[in-house]
Amino acid sequence: MPLIVTPSQFTRRAELYHQLAELTSAGIGVVQALEQIKRNPPAASFREPLQCLIAEVAQGCTLTESFRKTNWLPDFDLALLEAGEQCGRLDASFRSLAGYYNERADIIKHVISQLIYPVGLIHFAVIVFFVVLPFAASQFNASLLMLFARAALILLPLYGAAALLIFAMQGKRGENWRAGTESILRAVPILGTARHYLALARLAAALEALNSAGVNVIEAWNLAATASGSPALRRAIAAWKPQLAAGQTPADILRRCPQFPDMFVNLYATGQISGKLDDSLARLHHYYAGEGTHKLHAFAQWTPRIAYFLVALMIAYKVVQFYTGYFNQISTIMNGF
Repeated sequence: MPLIVTPSQFTRRAELYHQLAELTSAGIGVVQALEQIKRNPPAASFREPLQCLIAEVAQGCTLTESFRKTNWLPDFDLALLEAGEQCGRLDASFRSLAGYYNERADIIKHVISQLIYPVGLIHFAVIVFFVVLPFAASQFNASLLMLFARAALILLPLYGAAALLIFAMQGKRGENWRAGTESILRAVPILGTARHYLALARLAAALEALNSAGVNVIEAWNLAATASGSPALRRAIAAWKPQLAAGQTPADILRRCPQFPDMFVNLYATGQISGKLDDSLARLHHYYAGEGTHKLHAFAQWTPRIAYFLVALMIAYKVVQFYTGYFNQISTIMNGF
């Protein structure tokens, strides 16, 4: 997994799944489909893992087992692919994953586009107030190298915070690390709710596929919890096993689980009672995916405003500092008389 995930990486993953969906739905076998894609993959870096996949599948492994051995895909992908294999709807799983990664690519593009201007504005303000103006005030006698070093020290905490966030968000960290990161980000307004909703959307999508495949309820919930990517959900659902084994239904347990909103609990219970659980899970997936995406867009829109506020504070501080120095000089002159 790369250190920084870009929209193009998600787009290439979506293209891989799109090609697999088209080929398998046309009746082409998995091995032949993988060989066809390997000739012209969405990215050159896909050739080696695709070759490993072909070798594993040719030896009799299932597609999901082959993917697990290559350690190439996240848990969410593996859960949907496993469900697709078990129910004979592998092409549908490929299409779901293609749509999922296209959506993620669009979200990241939107966030980046919203952040370009405020990030540039912050850098511009720091250079103007801590390099250009001090250099002009010194009548061009100050050391530019020292002034730029001072500006770099001011920006350094921002770079450090960005690097720490990128490091913390990597999916390959340990369970405790990811759980701690999730707890911290959950407290961030809008962003925390958005991440939780997207985790619920992944959970519902995986549950729908696993339920259609006829996977037993205990295994389905455990696999879906892993696919959600949320350590909090995984731990909460792992504690259900004795209650499920004792005969309680997931709907009964969901009502006592604070990680699940009322809408999720009510829709799941309705689907369970009516026998249309797949429809309820599909509704939950689309609702929480839409709400999570909407909140991420809102977070991306508010982040520039925070940056503008910081720049405004910087300007206000400099204005107050200037007039304070100015009045102090006048006071010193007046006291001299």
